[in-house]
Amino acid sequence: VKKLRQVYCTDRKMSEFTGVPGTKQERTFIAIKTDGVQRGLIGEIIKRFEQRGFKLVGLKMIHATEEQAAGHYHHLREKKFFKNLVEYFSSGPIVAMCWEGSNVVKCGRMILGATNPCDSSPGTIRGDFAIDTGRNVCHGSDAPETAVNEIKYWFKPEEIMNWTSVQVNQVYE
Repeated sequence: VKKLRQVYCTDRKMSEFTGVPGTKQERTFIAIKTDGVQRGLIGEIIKRFEQRGFKLVGLKMIHATEEQAAGHYHHLREKKFFKNLVEYFSSGPIVAMCWEGSNVVKCGRMILGATNPCDSSPGTIRGDFAIDTGRNVCHGSDAPETAVNEIKYWFKPEEIMNWTSVQVNQVYE
């Protein structure tokens, strides 16, 4: 099973791919899981991140294999729900995204809501669209270091676009 690699951003070329934590170029990995795709929530989820002012720099729809899903969730391997999680994550198409912006990891988690939808506030993606922890619509990196590793796991450097939004001056001081 391919395991999510621990990668640290140490050079300029790498930071252009994975972002720079703690800056306007911080990046995070967000995935719309198969239940979110099947329920037609792709546009709604993208809209919420764009409305917040974050910039989409990577996007692709894939059907993850069980091996890819197991590698992504390797840190949960000892949990009793691991097998079901891997089967669910690989049961249909997912949308893999890379978002950029100041505090995007922390804010991204706030936009998604708590892992358990019952603990999520209304107005969050999970608070509005999920009921069960096992079908919670989306995944988001939980820390800048995790984001770097997840971006490298799901994207190649050429799949990430470095571009400047015309609204950057409206979003940042």
